[in-house]
Amino acid sequence: MATRSAITLVQKSKPSSAEILQLRCHIRPGASKVREGVAAVTDESVELCVAAPPQDGKSNKAVIEILSEILGVAKSDLQITHGMKSRDKTISVASASFRRGKDTGTNEDLVAMVRKRLLSQEASET
Repeated sequence: MATRSAITLVQKSKPSSAEILQLRCHIRPGASKVREGVAAVTDESVELCVAAPPQDGKSNKAVIEILSEILGVAKSDLQITHGMKSRDKTISVASASFRRGKDTGTNEDLVAMVRKRLLSQEASET
């Protein structure tokens, strides 16, 4: 059985369109405010704790805010593409938002940079 990677870069079919970076996340809503943030980064998913309760989209909004802050991208560049009513979510990020004004190099460098940012946040939580 094939496993899915926590962070993948999806190439678009048209060369003019930008790639999409997808983050597979497992959300733990209702956590204490102190534990809010990245709980773990595994091969299959990024585990996030959010203080917001899982009602009326409050935890979805909190997930976007936390990832925006960690990754250093605008909230409008993040979108939940799968799992709006589930704890397992796929969040898409326009890769162009990472490349604005910077030379990030290859696609592998971009994925590695995002993984490094998430891992650094995880390390500071413990």
